[in-house]
Amino acid sequence: MLFQKAKTDFLEYLEIEQNRSQKTISNYDHYLTRLQDYAGDIKVSDIDGDLIRKWRIWLNRLGTNTSEELEKTTQNYHLIALRSFLKFCAKNNIPALSADKIDLARTRRKQVTFLSPEEVERLIAQPKTDTLPGLRDRAILELLFSSGLRVSELVNLNKDHINLKRREFTVRGKGQKDRPVFISPAAAHWLELYLDKRTDTVSPLFVRYSGSKQVDRSGNFHRLTARSIQRMVGRQARLAGITKHVSPHTLRHSFATDLLMNGADLRSVQALLGHSNIATTQIYTHITDPHLRAVHEKFHNSGKD
Repeated sequence: MLFQKAKTDFLEYLEIEQNRSQKTISNYDHYLTRLQDYAGDIKVSDIDGDLIRKWRIWLNRLGTNTSEELEKTTQNYHLIALRSFLKFCAKNNIPALSADKIDLARTRRKQVTFLSPEEVERLIAQPKTDTLPGLRDRAILELLFSSGLRVSELVNLNKDHINLKRREFTVRGKGQKDRPVFISPAAAHWLELYLDKRTDTVSPLFVRYSGSKQVDRSGNFHRLTARSIQRMVGRQARLAGITKHVSPHTLRHSFATDLLMNGADLRSVQALLGHSNIATTQIYTHITDPHLRAVHEKFHNSGKD
């Protein structure tokens, strides 16, 4: 079977049988098209170890608009998509290379950026809450730090998704997996203040109040985008005098760090973050090293008489 036909079948399989998000399907299409850009519409059976090795060299030298080469992590995304495609081929009796023949490139563990409790407090208190946009921004910051939500999860929330009395709700994260989310009394308080000030009847929890495209043809406010939230968080961080780069994901890291530093176990943090693999959550373990040192010095009896 030719690669283009098999790729189309694979993407339809992701959509229909795997119920993957359109964003995931689009990404897989993009990564696999890169293989087609390099090798052409070859037979699936012609994808062998030598071709993949040469494609990886091609990817390694492929520049972007902002860099002379693709990051190793991005290169690995291409290989992950190809492995998933090859597993699909094997499942459907399409002659193809075994997926386990493809090894990912070794990458450096990313440095996790998080905020100290004092920085979190300054950031969250920064929005001017005497306006509706300010109330919205305060509620967003409170919710991000309180819940550890991904920004993609936050922007898809509707007003009826959150139970402010119980301070919990369910969110559908990566891989279309549902998980429980809990929020603090402070987050519930600011969300309630924000919603009480709303006079519109649209369903999105967070909407736009500025820009030429803030309303649709019916006069309803548009849902706030992930990019808008990223800009807002960065702007509020600068106004709060925080010099490090701060994004919504920084608040997710800060949420996880706060849990671990206060004694939460890694498995619980994994569940609260919605990580499918504990290895993903382990990026936070080195953060707690100073905490572990303090525990050792306080409780270990070495050196005592």
